[in-house]
Amino acid sequence: MSGFADRTVSPLDLGVVPYPAVTLAVDLSDDLEVVDEATGRGDGGAVSFGPGSNAVRVRGRSVEGLQVRMSPVVAHAVLGPGAAIDGGLVSLEDLWGRDAHRFREQLRDAPTWDDRFAIAETAIARRVEIGRAVDPELVHTWDRMVGSGGRVRVGRVAEELGWGRKRLWSRFRSQLGLTPKQAARLIRFDRAVHRLAAGHGAATVAAEGGYADQPHLNREVKAFTGLTPSAVALAPWLAVDDVAWAPPHPATS
Repeated sequence: MSGFADRTVSPLDLGVVPYPAVTLAVDLSDDLEVVDEATGRGDGGAVSFGPGSNAVRVRGRSVEGLQVRMSPVVAHAVLGPGAAIDGGLVSLEDLWGRDAHRFREQLRDAPTWDDRFAIAETAIARRVEIGRAVDPELVHTWDRMVGSGGRVRVGRVAEELGWGRKRLWSRFRSQLGLTPKQAARLIRFDRAVHRLAAGHGAATVAAEGGYADQPHLNREVKAFTGLTPSAVALAPWLAVDDVAWAPPHPATS
């Protein structure tokens, strides 16, 4: 999780670069709006959007908020399976009911960021305890995908589990909100764009990232972001990742 604040005069308008996680964004300033440009839906307060969301923008002026990224495996228990389906925007109130309002008010009333992080950690841990866990076979599948950078073959994982490919595909989709193929593409894309942002050339990233060639990488970046590799490398959303998500403690910016 990470806390953020933008007190500049100019309004904030950032495009979200797709990420292999379910994202929970909580507005603490009454001026933050998350917009799904694909559907035209906008929402403030507290919202989640699923992995692979490629039409989401964060807007506002003098904003302050808390953002949490969860793997789909964790988000299934914390937010429920509906939070991840198709990467769409979902109000936290639709997922948690009245608890969402109490959660947001507790965060707003907390005097420090450390207090806010503690509140969020407690709320998430409680949801993990009472929520429905995904099948352990899907945890294994997700871990194999992340560990391989999205390059493991789904059929091979199904064989490891003693499952048929169709069974794995169906369970994965219903519980994690995207198909194994979509997940693999997203994980591979995420690694590639972070390497681009770190200054590596597109040809090298394509060759070492599991892409057939550089045009293949170009097409994937375009499909996920609408940008070229050189443009996505400069995306503000990626620029803060090394700070905002650096272990072991959350950071504020």
